[in-house]
Amino acid sequence: MKKHTPLLAQLLFVVLCVVFWQWYANTRGIMGFPPLDQIFQKLLDCFTNPQRQILLYLGNSLLSVLKGLSIGALLALLLSAICAVSRVFSAVYTLVVSVFDLLPGVALLPILMITVGANDTAILILVIHSVVWPMSRSIMDGFKATPAIYVESGKNMGLGVAGLIFGVYVPATFASILSGIKVGWARAWRGLISAEMIFGAAQSAGIGVFINNARTVWIDYPSVYAAIVLIILVGVAVEYGVFQVIERHTVRKWGMIR
Repeated sequence: MKKHTPLLAQLLFVVLCVVFWQWYANTRGIMGFPPLDQIFQKLLDCFTNPQRQILLYLGNSLLSVLKGLSIGALLALLLSAICAVSRVFSAVYTLVVSVFDLLPGVALLPILMITVGANDTAILILVIHSVVWPMSRSIMDGFKATPAIYVESGKNMGLGVAGLIFGVYVPATFASILSGIKVGWARAWRGLISAEMIFGAAQSAGIGVFINNARTVWIDYPSVYAAIVLIILVGVAVEYGVFQVIERHTVRKWGMIR
């Protein structure tokens, strides 16, 4: 029973939220706060309506975030690896991370609009910005926490720089790397949707553009909530269907986390 207690608690919480939402929407009748049956009906309509094909918008957003996440993760791993073998670079890059990690991606939008325009390139840069700094911080902290005996053993075995990075540091800090990817994904997903909503229309219209159109062009508030529900479902699917599966077959199986 104890094994299923967390899942039951989560399901109970979701049910209570659904019941409260439906009760509040039906009793208050506030404009812009539709009941759940209207929201899910609109969500089904958005799957079939060719003029509001929400899956096309969602697919464009997922493609953009995957591009940015891949580039940002590779940059974070490469730059963090250099930090592990160079104290001078580590000192400089730590300062860079401390500065840019605190800078919201939305704050960069005016500069990006001036320099590269309101297009997919600007959105890609924003997603990379949202990924590379928090992931770098997580990886660098993991590298610093690597036991010195592991590093010395690798050196005694004759491992070079690349061997130490991928044969010692990365396996020893995989939990930190995975944690950094999870944080980077969350930030990138939020930043992408925010940028799409602010730009209003980019070369590849994403789910943020759908929300903006539903609010300002179609004046269809249930569609706004339907898109938000879809965004939440994507986040939950990635968390439980991707990250937790990887975690269960790697760091949890290896005994690195409980």
